[in-house]
Amino acid sequence: MEEAMQMFSNRLTKVFKHRSKLARRQQIECYRLYDRDLTEFPISIDLYGEKAYVSIYAKKNTDTNQEDEWPEQKVHACFEKISQVTGIPVAKIYLKQRSKMSHRTAGAQYEKVDGEGHFFTVEEGGLSFRINLTDYLDTGLFLDHRVTRQMVREVARDKNVLNLFCYTGSFSVYAADGGAASVCSVDLSNTYLNWAEENFRYNRLLTPSTKRKYSFIPADVKAYLKTLTPNSFDLAVMDPPTFSNSKKMKDILDIQRDHVTLISDVLHALTAGGQLYFSTNYTRFVLDAANIPATKITDITKRTTPFDFEGKLKRWCYLIEK
Repeated sequence: MEEAMQMFSNRLTKVFKHRSKLARRQQIECYRLYDRDLTEFPISIDLYGEKAYVSIYAKKNTDTNQEDEWPEQKVHACFEKISQVTGIPVAKIYLKQRSKMSHRTAGAQYEKVDGEGHFFTVEEGGLSFRINLTDYLDTGLFLDHRVTRQMVREVARDKNVLNLFCYTGSFSVYAADGGAASVCSVDLSNTYLNWAEENFRYNRLLTPSTKRKYSFIPADVKAYLKTLTPNSFDLAVMDPPTFSNSKKMKDILDIQRDHVTLISDVLHALTAGGQLYFSTNYTRFVLDAANIPATKITDITKRTTPFDFEGKLKRWCYLIEK
């Protein structure tokens, strides 16, 4: 235990020295510090300003078919090392134990797991975002899309933007800040749509004169896309869950099975030359490019990979043009 903990400490010290320097240079306060670098410590550590978020990726115990849980002693020792290396007090380090299947469970992306209500604000790209490290399966900001958000902001000026499966609206905030003519954010969850509106307010984007430009639509995306008028939007973002059979949906969503229909429906709603940023976390995903009515499809996974996810990113990202 002591030898393994020393290895963990050494690794953490080395990575923190390098990544904290890069983060300061890029004026970033939210980034991934560690991601299962050592087999003895199958965890990820994300830093959110002056707080840390630790996720344990549990393995199945083949004898009992139950997930192994870390003993409290190991968790405490791990937190102590994180605190020593980063300077973050143990009291500000938060733990989530998540299984491999947590995001594939029905409705898991909307599941509330606690009720402490500890929200705080972080800065990214000159913008403010509300974060919660205690109440939900996810924190409110997907760190792996930091570069993609900036790309959207750079091309959003004077465009009508559609953000599907918008979650807490970070892409929408970036688009609005980039001067979008309008931004429509769509998600099944009212909780996350309210969170998205809060993010707009925290960035002073929802004013009496601009409020009409921004809409927050509670809807099943698969069904909603069928209602859109052609040529309604110039730019779209779609980052759907891998799988969902929420009771709020009319049909099951399976991204491998359904991506051609989803992407085709988005392209139908885009103007000529319109662009779709499409992403999926399904590691075995295969894009059926031959059946997508696009003029150009570019794999931008590598281009959208932040420095803190290099070699560890488990998602795909494409720029699809009408």
